[in-house]
Amino acid sequence: MTDSRLLTELASTADRAADALDLFTRTSARLRRSVPFDAAVWAATDPDTGLITAPMLVENLGSSERCGEYWESELLEENVASFRDLARAAVPAIGLRVATGDSPARSARFRRLLQYQGVHDELRAVFRIGDRPWAVVSLFRMGAGAPFGAEETSLIADLSTPLAARLRRFARLPATGAGAPAPGLILFDGSGEATSINAEALHHLSFLPDGPSVPSALGLRLPIWLAATAMQARAIAEGRDRGVARMRIRTVDGRWLTCRASCLTGPTGLGPVALVIEPAAAADLVEMIAEAYGLTARELEIARLVALGRRTADVAAELFISAHTVRDHLKAVFAKVGVSSRGELVARLFTGSSPAAGRERVPLEAA
Repeated sequence: MTDSRLLTELASTADRAADALDLFTRTSARLRRSVPFDAAVWAATDPDTGLITAPMLVENLGSSERCGEYWESELLEENVASFRDLARAAVPAIGLRVATGDSPARSARFRRLLQYQGVHDELRAVFRIGDRPWAVVSLFRMGAGAPFGAEETSLIADLSTPLAARLRRFARLPATGAGAPAPGLILFDGSGEATSINAEALHHLSFLPDGPSVPSALGLRLPIWLAATAMQARAIAEGRDRGVARMRIRTVDGRWLTCRASCLTGPTGLGPVALVIEPAAAADLVEMIAEAYGLTARELEIARLVALGRRTADVAAELFISAHTVRDHLKAVFAKVGVSSRGELVARLFTGSSPAAGRERVPLEAA
């Protein structure tokens, strides 16, 4: 089968997926027939920060404790072909043996973990649109087989944008579920061990989806997504990375939570890491959901002004464009989001409520 036919088939397979985990499962099964591999890790990522979030699919890689070591190495050690680097690379996929000149021991994750699991080569990729990553994947070949070839790497790279486009559609699903309690707090010591947790955090944890987890001294297992967010905060504090340690995750009852972590300062230097997990504010979700509908930066800007109650003439004056241009942009926004009034648009993008709640509001043509 030619690459173009295979890409079309893989895209069709992804289109039939009901959610991100189903997409990972279907794509992995079909891809294995053309790009043989023995084990794999597929993980969704927060498009703003690149941090892993739910869901994650781990195939044939043993205990989740080793999964924790894998992400600890990814975030806290100097590695070859990190996901952070691939997200910005011209080609978003590469094999470990190619990246290291057939000397995989140059990679910390290989020295620390992969070689002891019998991994011969790792092909990893970031599924991205522009510079925004929606998922990552690592494919592993065990034993002494052939490394991943150039054609196989090219195929995975060509899948990057098509699969990212399908993954981001799942962010369109409206938020559901009942209200949640106040923010939860988990503290991690300098070695990354969770040392304390409050009741609100325990409540939030009970609604997180199933997935890989790591043990803790608290007597409970922590989802790898939370542990990785805390690791990222430590990496930023130590100057290994930049940005913020934040990721958003969807609960089993359909709500969105935001997890933020930061490293505190103690009397002798860096102190514990504080991780806050709380219901996501509308402002935390707007850009991601707008991108899921394919809105441009200008379209989102106009949608934000509409949400503030600005009339067409006001939007035009504020953005130094004509009223006709504003109406053209809004028509495009309405078509992409699948609404017919400003009220429906605001409900879908900014409040998470049913679009029906806004149907009596000002329509597109209003001045």
